[in-house]
Amino acid sequence: QVQLVESGGGLVQAGGSLKLSCAASGRTFSIYGMGWFRQAPGKEREFVAGIRRSDGSTYYADSVKGRFTISRDNAKNTVYLQMNSLKPEDTAVYYCAASRTYYGPRSEYEYWGQGTQVTVSS
Repeated sequence: QVQLVESGGGLVQAGGSLKLSCAASGRTFSIYGMGWFRQAPGKEREFVAGIRRSDGSTYYADSVKGRFTISRDNAKNTVYLQMNSLKPEDTAVYYCAASRTYYGPRSEYEYWGQGTQVTVSS
């Protein structure tokens, strides 16, 4: 099993920045890819970004390209999401996910965190 704990959410004004962290524990050696998803009130969960643990290859949703950056620190078993130029429509609960075989945009991740709230005020 893998446990994921997100942190770093909060309230920020439009145009501001936040950096989310996701710390993995347990059978971390089994992780192939990690991703960030988000879910806004009344909307379906959507993919934000993914990263392959071995070489750092990344995948982004079009809505965040050029504004968000996903990165990883394998020594710390931690994945980050740097969010710049935030917009009110980025407001959502952000979830970290991990997979033994995948790092793309589909919800094919076996492990999920509890989520952290990000609120962007206009």
